[in-house]
Amino acid sequence: MTLTALCPGTFDPVTNGHVDIVQRAAGLFDRVVVAVVENPAKEPLFSVAERIQMLREALSGLGNVDVESFSGLLVDHARSRGVGVIVKGLRAVSDFDYELQMAQMNRHLGEVETYFVPTSPRWSYLSSSLVKEIAGYGGDVSRLVPEQVLRRLKERLA
Repeated sequence: MTLTALCPGTFDPVTNGHVDIVQRAAGLFDRVVVAVVENPAKEPLFSVAERIQMLREALSGLGNVDVESFSGLLVDHARSRGVGVIVKGLRAVSDFDYELQMAQMNRHLGEVETYFVPTSPRWSYLSSSLVKEIAGYGGDVSRLVPEQVLRRLKERLA
């Protein structure tokens, strides 16, 4: 039996923290599907296609990882892919408060389990929002994102 996990997120842009969580999940599960959410309520810096491409580049060394997009309910996407496990990274207690509620709702709606992975202390302060803000003011984010993402951030924010 192949055990597949789903790592959902906006990934706008993908950070080294995201990469760390996916790499760790890839070591625990047979397959990992990284699912980029299409959320019309958010105004992302990068299109879904750009975020998928950045993730594929950043995760290219992981042979058991696929990257795709989805819209709608996460549990519906998990069900359509035959996935019963969601992996979420947690940076702080505030993440846990929100993610626990989501995990319980996903369990209720779709009998999908959520595994929480504590973020490596090296990346516990990191978020896509902070990366965009710092980069927008010309700050150095070179140690916070993969090289391909850094290049695209510089182009987009130039």
